[in-house]
Amino acid sequence: MKEHDSRRQFLQKAAFGAASAAMGMSLQEAASAAARRPSEKPNVVFIFADQWRVQSTGYMGNPDVKTPNLDGLAGQSINFTNAVSGCPVCSPYRASLLTGQYWLTHGIFYNDKPLDPDAATIAKVYAEAGYKTGYIGKWHVDGHGRTSFIPRERRQGFEFWKVLECTHNYNKSLYYGETDVKKYWDGYDAISQTREAQRYIREHANKSPFVLFMSWGPPHAPYQTAPEKYRKMFPDPEGIVLPANVPNSLRKKAQQELAGYYAHIAALDDCIADVAGTLRESGIEDNTILVFTSDHGDMLYSHNMTKKQKPWEESIRVPFLIRYPAAHGSAGREIDMPINTPDIMPTLLGLSRIDIPESVEGRDFSAVIRGSQSPDNDAALISCPVPFHQWSYGRGGREYRGVRTRRYTYTRDLNGPWLLYDNKMDPHQLRNLCNNPEYAQVQQGLEKMLAQKLKETNDKFLPGPEYMAMWNYTWDGSDGRK
Repeated sequence: MKEHDSRRQFLQKAAFGAASAAMGMSLQEAASAAARRPSEKPNVVFIFADQWRVQSTGYMGNPDVKTPNLDGLAGQSINFTNAVSGCPVCSPYRASLLTGQYWLTHGIFYNDKPLDPDAATIAKVYAEAGYKTGYIGKWHVDGHGRTSFIPRERRQGFEFWKVLECTHNYNKSLYYGETDVKKYWDGYDAISQTREAQRYIREHANKSPFVLFMSWGPPHAPYQTAPEKYRKMFPDPEGIVLPANVPNSLRKKAQQELAGYYAHIAALDDCIADVAGTLRESGIEDNTILVFTSDHGDMLYSHNMTKKQKPWEESIRVPFLIRYPAAHGSAGREIDMPINTPDIMPTLLGLSRIDIPESVEGRDFSAVIRGSQSPDNDAALISCPVPFHQWSYGRGGREYRGVRTRRYTYTRDLNGPWLLYDNKMDPHQLRNLCNNPEYAQVQQGLEKMLAQKLKETNDKFLPGPEYMAMWNYTWDGSDGRK
């Protein structure tokens, strides 16, 4: 652990200096910018990738990924080192991001279901506060078909719109604008989407305040479809370092897929530099809240598993960087307090000094970011109300509820306590301590935390089919149900 932490700190400090120089900013200038008072209406640029786990970043100590620009951004940002995707799958995350609510409140606990068009969403709130709003990329909360046109009344308050519900064909990527006319991004979609985001930023800079969301499809599978330039950066998959929780029988396959996964990440890292550079060139860097995160992680054969939905670290933990130079003390600070998906909306509104709707269930941590409040959140709720698709019942999926604290992961399934890990002593979660007498007191404390979280979110922890019936949802055919 000490060696890992030292390497992480070295990478982050080195990247901060390199990125500051590359972006035309000295360390003194960065410190000066950080000391300025925030204006009344900062811009917001929110960038999130699909299925990018926090373990696959250079600033968190990964020796193989190539993320110099992201590492530099980490050195200029507040880094929430224990950010959690509480319901780690695409549509539930996105619905919670938009509403600030938990999954059993907004009802999107299963992919490809429609979010209520009358929901109080982040774009609607910003628009009411005088902001221009824009969204580029993957949506995945419309529920009317993955390639269907999404009319204005179902866009949840976003005005500028270049979006598709869902695709992972990154080199022939469909999208729609204002009309029901199919269009395609030029080449690799994340790069074209980034160019569109840069154009939007230039057009709106120093005019009215704006909030822009950009949602990339990569590094989600298929892993081997990044541009050749980036795939060539990982010519020796067998040299990729794997965590100890990948079984020996799967190590070669994991290395091959990680090489492609890292190629996508390298491409996105360049895109991050492009957006940051445009903010600087447009003269609005100091008054823009720039966020980078991901909707959930990817198991990539850790614990003999793939994809997401699971309660293990590779699935639930995501990068979460927030850079706001005008907020004092935001440069290079790490916060180990858990932060969950529903907390994002109220925190951004709090930083923007905009009233938070009563419908929001997440917590506003803007005062923690500003340094005027202690990081007092002890745990984030993690859950899978209904296992589906790649983790359906037939594939070993199960309902669970749990908490991720600064140190521990604890979960229950419908039969009782299931998993307990000491993530400090056992970062790869190789030893399940659940019901271990030596950890009885720890488990009891975590059980109380979980009970309190379930009470706060009105979660009765029912079997998945009961929630499906409650919301009148049909099962996807791949789940073996009808």
